[in-house]
Formats: sequence, structure tokens, C-alpha cells
Amino acid sequence: MSMRANRVAEQMKKELGDIIGNKVKDPRIGFLTITDVEVTGDLQQATIFISVLGKEREKEDTLKGLNKAKGFIRTEIGQRIRLRITPEIKFEFDESVAYGNRIDSLLRQVKDGQDE
Repeated sequence: MSMRANRVAEQMKKELGDIIGNKVKDPRIGFLTITDVEVTGDLQQATIFISVLGKEREKEDTLKGLNKAKGFIRTEIGQRIRLRITPEIKFEFDESVAYGNRIDSLLRQVKDGQDE
């Protein structure tokens, strides 16, 4: 990513936290954290990585709610960040948190096995 794309991604991450937390009123959207935003070099597309607390059903409902509010969220971002073209947004689950927890669990099992 270029330096400008990085700055736009960081600004979007900050604004998305406020927009989703305070403006989006969809009851399906549960407790979520925006872990990362990746913007293409031409600033045409942005992938927003989210981590959602809860069961698999709640995660899916949150993703559906975010996809439903995608147009509203994009409009809000366009008003807050001065860009010629507001990037198309796509939401994805950030699997790195679950992956990190799995690695931690495996390392603990190995350590516990060595202590015996």
C-alpha cells in the first residue's frame, strides 16, 4: 500500500468506529471491533476486517447488518473524509484473532506436557 493509501485506511478505521458505534442503528450489529482496513493503491476499494464477540449466529447477523448498512456507511465516510471518490467497502471477518488464540492454546498444551 502506498503512503496515501495507509493514511486513508487509518482515517477510515477511526471514522468507521464512530459511524458504526453511534450512527448505525441496526439491532443485528453486535459488539464488534474494527481490526484493520486495507485500501487499494488507487483508493477505489477498501476491505474492512472486523472481529465480533459472540456465537457464530451473532457473527453472521452482524455481517448481514453491516452489509445492509454499507451504503449509509460509505456515504458517511464520504462526508467525513475529503476524497474525490469514496472507496467501495467490503466487510470480512478477521480470522487472525481466532488463529492467534488457537496457537496460544497449542503452545500451552505443549508447555503443560513438558512440565510433567
